[in-house]
Amino acid sequence: MRQLDLVVIVVYLVAIAVLGLRLAGRQKTSKDYFVGEGSMPWWTVSFSVVATETSVLTVISVPGGAYSGQGFGNVELALGYVVGRVVVATALIPLYKRGGFVSAYQYLGTRFGRRLQGLASVTFVFTRLLAEGVRLFASAIPIKLLLDEFGVHADYRVIIVVLTVITVVYTYLGGIKAVIWTDAIQMGLYLGGAVLAVAVLSAHVGGTGFSRALDAGRFRLFDTDFTLAHILTSPFALPTAIVGGAIFAMASHGSDQLIVQRVLATRSLRDGQKAMVASGVFVTLQFAAFSLVGALLWSYNEGKSFQELGLSSSDNLYPNFILHGLPVVISGLLVAGILGAAMGSLSSALNSMSNSTVADIVHSFFRTTPSEASLLRLARVMTLLWAALMAVFACAFSAGTGNVYLTGLTIAGYTYGALLGAFLLGRTVRRANEADSVVAFLVTVAVMTYIVRAVKIDVTTAGATVPTAIAAQWLVPIGVVVTLAVGGLMSLLHRAPEPAEVRVGTNDPDPGEGRVTAATRPN
Repeated sequence: MRQLDLVVIVVYLVAIAVLGLRLAGRQKTSKDYFVGEGSMPWWTVSFSVVATETSVLTVISVPGGAYSGQGFGNVELALGYVVGRVVVATALIPLYKRGGFVSAYQYLGTRFGRRLQGLASVTFVFTRLLAEGVRLFASAIPIKLLLDEFGVHADYRVIIVVLTVITVVYTYLGGIKAVIWTDAIQMGLYLGGAVLAVAVLSAHVGGTGFSRALDAGRFRLFDTDFTLAHILTSPFALPTAIVGGAIFAMASHGSDQLIVQRVLATRSLRDGQKAMVASGVFVTLQFAAFSLVGALLWSYNEGKSFQELGLSSSDNLYPNFILHGLPVVISGLLVAGILGAAMGSLSSALNSMSNSTVADIVHSFFRTTPSEASLLRLARVMTLLWAALMAVFACAFSAGTGNVYLTGLTIAGYTYGALLGAFLLGRTVRRANEADSVVAFLVTVAVMTYIVRAVKIDVTTAGATVPTAIAAQWLVPIGVVVTLAVGGLMSLLHRAPEPAEVRVGTNDPDPGEGRVTAATRPN
């Protein structure tokens, strides 16, 4: 009967590609390809933002984390994310929408110059290669489990390549419109799958199962351990989740082109702000749904360890339940939902990386501006190139183990502080020039690489002292402080620029308004 599951999955894969292309229509310009000529409804964009950041990392890791003792800690994280998005909607989105940009890094170009714009864009695409490599690997986990049910032992690399090829079809042809519409559909599918899983599990465990999970701390929302070592190392400590999470969201949603590009596709500044704030609310609901799945699975499995269940890691928990705890066809739909999460984040990454390549890197390092037809062709070629490189990076991560969600957050820690810090330097330090910003950016990336890889804090657990890395949420604030400190100090070494020399005012509420009028105009 498992053949029916495969039929459901195949039908889904074909339908989502066809539907995405039909909803997208034909792309005639690079601006249409990248931001849909600013014509997308805000609610669709909001769903796309959620689908882009959710991916398989949330779908399979959050239930496993809730099962193993994190409780509803991810919901606590989401509360900090909401705060950060409100700040982004208020302070940064007006910069992009009123400036007529198609890339977040065009602001850095108008404020500091081409070199920082190009450097930020190169940093972005490299970070995305690493992060999406983790996500692609995560997406291969449930697919491999399903194929194993049929005795087909496909390598992770084969699964990664096939998934990439299917996704790139509608991304290559349909551009951002296809990405946003398919994201919205895929979000509904995987979130609906979580609701369905909750219903099935609730029927199995009943009220007694809820009580057992509550007594065991599987519904714990706030981590109130305020020891300094715990706050610095645990992503779920209350100050880390709220304060660190808010600043992390400012970086991920205010300075990462992956998210900013979606907001730029809305019809107006007001719509962009609504899409950003609403996405925080939807993400909070998603974390709650998937955490509830994990808590109920704990009761369903009577609290057995992952080893007792025959699972290699927490990331196998939810896929294993889908395949063995749900009826045929229903399990196929939920696996399709996981595929939808994977394809949504992958297609978004490919389009945004192509966007940043054309809008930022081409204009930063080349003095001539190609024609619209040439830019559109280049955009599609870069989509293919980044897809190939993404698959290569995913295969490199396929030997990795551990919680892929936290791994993804750590990768962002290398560069998010420098990216957000560059924006804040431009807004707050009027004396800073291009040389100051470039040096501050490079120093921050170097410092954060050292901190991520080498700095450990001794944490005592069950009588044993274990060297533990700094929580991912604190990496962004540290990076921002380094950028502002280095850039601010360097700005004191030269004379302050005259008012006319400041390319984008630091105190002007509408910087750049009327200065950039086309998606492909060089800065």
